[in-house]
Amino acid sequence: MAKQDGITVKKDENFSEWYTQVILKADLIDYSKVSGCLVFKPNSYSLWEEAQSYFDKKIKKDGVKNVYFPLLIPEKLLTKESEHIEGFSPEVAWVTHTGDTKLSERLAIRPTSETIMYDSYSKWIRSWKDLPLRYNQWCSVVRWEFKNPVPFLRTREFLWQEGHTVFATQEESKKESHKILEFYTDLFEKLYAVPMLKGMKSEKEKFAGADYSLSVETILPNGKAIQGATSHGLGQNFSKPFNIKFLDKNEKSQYAWQNSWGFSTRSLGIMLAVHGDEKGIVLPPKIAPNKIVIVPILFTKTKDEVLKVSKELAKTLKKYIPIHDDREDYSAGWKFNEWELKGIPIRIELGPKDIEKKHVVLVRRDTNEKKFVKMSDLDKEISSTLTDIQNNLFDKAKLFLDNSIGEADSISNLKKLVNDKKIGKVNWCGSVECEGNIKEKTGAKSLNSEFNKVGKGKCFACESNSKFVTYFGKSY
Repeated sequence: MAKQDGITVKKDENFSEWYTQVILKADLIDYSKVSGCLVFKPNSYSLWEEAQSYFDKKIKKDGVKNVYFPLLIPEKLLTKESEHIEGFSPEVAWVTHTGDTKLSERLAIRPTSETIMYDSYSKWIRSWKDLPLRYNQWCSVVRWEFKNPVPFLRTREFLWQEGHTVFATQEESKKESHKILEFYTDLFEKLYAVPMLKGMKSEKEKFAGADYSLSVETILPNGKAIQGATSHGLGQNFSKPFNIKFLDKNEKSQYAWQNSWGFSTRSLGIMLAVHGDEKGIVLPPKIAPNKIVIVPILFTKTKDEVLKVSKELAKTLKKYIPIHDDREDYSAGWKFNEWELKGIPIRIELGPKDIEKKHVVLVRRDTNEKKFVKMSDLDKEISSTLTDIQNNLFDKAKLFLDNSIGEADSISNLKKLVNDKKIGKVNWCGSVECEGNIKEKTGAKSLNSEFNKVGKGKCFACESNSKFVTYFGKSY
């Protein structure tokens, strides 16, 4: 059998090529005939299903209900909120014809669903008794990016969830927007084992049409920062043009307060990029659909006995959804390489000598550490090892993030940090003009500003007073 076709470049030497090889050779995606649109193969779609399930349970427990709205949005709806459409218009894909007949009104393929959902909300909400209204939908959206597509990280079509909620008061709206950001932090740090920087987006970088945007951000091994998820306070910016009004307890008509929030399949790319190594992807146990793979070591004389015991093991350990790799046309070494490439957290090796000694060989994917484990102790050992792997991946990523942040007190210092593939932490004034100047001179943009932190002294980049403690970096 030919040698496993593994990764041929080092992650820290050519991240872009390493990333492309990893996602293709781990059988996660295929490219479609439309640039920037991916085929999600079972190995990646199953990860998205795990993330969906995790987050869906959390928001449903909090009272959010799922809905589904149409893919196509009439142009008159999309243009109702001027700042919103101005922010999205370059990325909108339009349906203009049906067959050879030109449509009387263009239909947008949803880049996001505020406008079509809020048209319905205006009909459904009449009284304070109808509030809060908290709906979410799982769907795909299309944003016709003109930058180079990167699988998962920047694609023209992607899968996501978008929550759209309505409240009677600004206070309720603000409280939820921060709560949802904590849900996203939990998703990334507990499921994906990826640490996040939480904070407020700048005026320049906030969502088009929002009063404010909150985000979680991190850094990838190539030194580029990336946004993981966002939670937007929309204020009354949509309720007024869409006439989302209600009668309050005093029978007075009031405009509602709204939020929107979302995370997407970009999150999978972040996880894969952060944890992967020279052997392939490394899956955190909590998101891995299959926690273990059992590889029986097969020889002609002992094959039947080894297969019998390995199948019994698979049944005993079924709660870990094991893969039982009993293929006879591949060598054990080839199988080892394949499952390392695909990131299965734990590999169990079992040969005739192991059966004699009533133990197995347990190999953990994150450190490649091997140990002999008695069969009677295996369940307990797997459980504790999975916890160790999850924690180790997070701790390793947290150390990398912490070491990738440096403080800057001038534009030249920020430029040096960015050139060293790091994020700059600065005291900043927050103005749009200043941010444009920083971007022009360093190539960095603001990521977010820390909550409950006030900048000290003068802005690091201009003579204005500092208002925020902000992270800057090159970003996807």
